[in-house]
Amino acid sequence: MTPELVREVMYAADWAIFAYFVALNSSYLVLICLAGLEFVRHLRRQDFSGADDMFRSPLTLPVSLIVPAFNEGAGIVAAVQAMTSLRYPRYEVLVVDDGSTDDTFELLRAHFDLVEVPRVVPSEVPYRSQVLSVHVARANPETLTVVRKTNGGKSDALNVGINLAKHPLVCMVDADSVLDPDALLSVAKPFGDDPLRVAACGGVVRIANGCKVVGGRVVDVRMPRSWLVRVQVVEYLRAFLMGRAGWSRLGGLVVISGAFGIFRRDLVIAIGGMAHDTVGEDAELVVRLHHYLRERGEDYRVIFVAEPVSWSEAPGRLRVLGRQRRRWHRGIAEILSKHRRMIGNPRYGRIGLIALPYYVVFELLAPFIELAALVLVPLGLWADAINLGFAWRFALVAYGYGLLISMISLFIEEVSFHRYPRWTDLTRGVLAAVVENFGYRQVLALWQVAGAAGAWRGRPAVWGSMHRQGFDTEPELREVGLQEVGAGSLRG
Repeated sequence: MTPELVREVMYAADWAIFAYFVALNSSYLVLICLAGLEFVRHLRRQDFSGADDMFRSPLTLPVSLIVPAFNEGAGIVAAVQAMTSLRYPRYEVLVVDDGSTDDTFELLRAHFDLVEVPRVVPSEVPYRSQVLSVHVARANPETLTVVRKTNGGKSDALNVGINLAKHPLVCMVDADSVLDPDALLSVAKPFGDDPLRVAACGGVVRIANGCKVVGGRVVDVRMPRSWLVRVQVVEYLRAFLMGRAGWSRLGGLVVISGAFGIFRRDLVIAIGGMAHDTVGEDAELVVRLHHYLRERGEDYRVIFVAEPVSWSEAPGRLRVLGRQRRRWHRGIAEILSKHRRMIGNPRYGRIGLIALPYYVVFELLAPFIELAALVLVPLGLWADAINLGFAWRFALVAYGYGLLISMISLFIEEVSFHRYPRWTDLTRGVLAAVVENFGYRQVLALWQVAGAAGAWRGRPAVWGSMHRQGFDTEPELREVGLQEVGAGSLRG
């Protein structure tokens, strides 16, 4: 190959990557604009939403909250406190302790005065582990149930919870989450508004790091102290809030976060519960639900609500964050491979023709293109295939345009929800959006490529341990909880 041909190939590759980033960021902008329209509609209807009527109505569908927990001692009491005091007419909380090796169960037993009860676990959806015992809160056995089982993974724990659930709606919540008081009313309301068509509804997830939690409630919202977590706040606003709200408005939502999503139990059972063969079990369930309902020609809706909120703890260490992001991207690769027959297939409507192709081109492949750009653009300059002017334009499109998207997301969030009341927090959010482009994005792309490669090579998926720092609660609450654990162990 002649040097001239090499330069031509590099020139074409650099321009193709340039066009890719224009399309990628423009697609984000479209989703954010759609999200903005959805928020305007939501805010106009908020005063007339009928939440109080739903709370008082005897016809409101009861909900089973399923909380898989593995080594969640740092924040489990605050999370369950929030869940057992939600504003909702009738619901139960099912905590499934998936073989924790820390003090998760002991904290729950001491704080909620758990007593063991005989209970048979049905097998409506398959699970692989052994259920060791079932416990209920002495003061309110109908509200809180804690299941102890051998370790089998998150999907397995969720399936045990689905089997034990008594109510027609099941809400899956991460154990490191704290729910706003009206969160369950908000995420369940679409089922009351359109009970014949709504199949699933996802709620927004925000980062709790740095926030003050008292009695299981987020009482003071602040930007986290760590710049690593601040960048994740910007990511969550852009992707979890804006992106999913935009897809919901398009009728193409294929991801509902495992941290906060609600489903019709009969449909979850009909499609076999949570899958054991992917680490992206939450999104896979939604795609499988689309698959199932589309093939039967059902008229249905899978939607997203923007508030109230589930607050979750984000990784504060690079090693933990890397494991999380490799796992997330591996999940995308596994889901798209598992449901590849749907991609581009008109039988599946917007899901097959728009949503899943988008995830292939702009989610799965994005980190590969990002890393390719970091190699090809400097090589193009070195080989004189492109000039300095092109490199500047490329940087503006790849990073400047991306920064603009983050700024717009922060602006829409502030105008719509005003969750961060201090100007200092907003300033830190803006600075985090800038910091994200210098090192964070590039390392993130490496983790994501490694996650997808692991899926394609068939390497065993490893969750690893998530280091929990716990919520910023009143210190005396933790001390009292530990003292109660000691007393409980002596009694036992």
